[in-house]
Amino acid sequence: MILNCIAVDDEPLALGMVCAFIEQTPFLKLAGRYGSAVEALRGLHQTAGEPVDLIFLDIQMPDLNGLELARVLGRGEDKARIIFTTAFNQYALEGYKVDALDYLVKPFNYDEFLRAALKAKNYFELIRRPAAVAAPAPAAEPAPAPAPPAPEDEYLYLKVEYQLVRVPLSDILYIEGLKDYIKVYRRSEARPLLSLSSLKGVEDKLPARRFMRIHRSYIVALDHITSVTRGTVQIGGETIPVSDSYREAFDKYLSRWK
Repeated sequence: MILNCIAVDDEPLALGMVCAFIEQTPFLKLAGRYGSAVEALRGLHQTAGEPVDLIFLDIQMPDLNGLELARVLGRGEDKARIIFTTAFNQYALEGYKVDALDYLVKPFNYDEFLRAALKAKNYFELIRRPAAVAAPAPAAEPAPAPAPPAPEDEYLYLKVEYQLVRVPLSDILYIEGLKDYIKVYRRSEARPLLSLSSLKGVEDKLPARRFMRIHRSYIVALDHITSVTRGTVQIGGETIPVSDSYREAFDKYLSRWK
């Protein structure tokens, strides 16, 4: 896999270094270099042929800074992804909120650059994994019956520290929602995964037959509940409250235990 890249930085030396790093990385192809975000935006709109996959983007630039450019470009799998390159680490959270793949703090060396580039390569390999294509039925044969639905996905994909992490559903004990983040508690690890996501967004991705929201701040894995009381559930050594607004649905599920 070859990723088409551009580099954007208003400092000529920094721009030259990033371009040199791109050119010495076998799976990266330098498709453009720009001294400002405005030039880069113009270049992206005028690009013909193969689209740009990856942008190495400085943040502190005149007229239009890197964070503003990232917001203009938007999100989605069909959009170019961003690795920020900046001397200011206080922008890390803002970079996370615009869905950057990684964040390199200047001065960085080639090893650090390569680690970030490999994260990008792994990401694109994951989203571009080809789906199986069914062979067409012979013309003389009757049309086949509709295929049964594909089995439920057994993984939850989370953005964790600028990486896309695949978490087996069977490993999830419960999920706690915070203000801007969620914590995913697992059987295999003592420390939870911290991801910039909403609890509602994750709830929509989880199969309802295996997970249930029992509180405005908690989703639990039903298979891992070890005991219940009127107002709580026990999962391992943790006691999790059941709030009144979710009690009716949870009581309906509990009726199957009897």
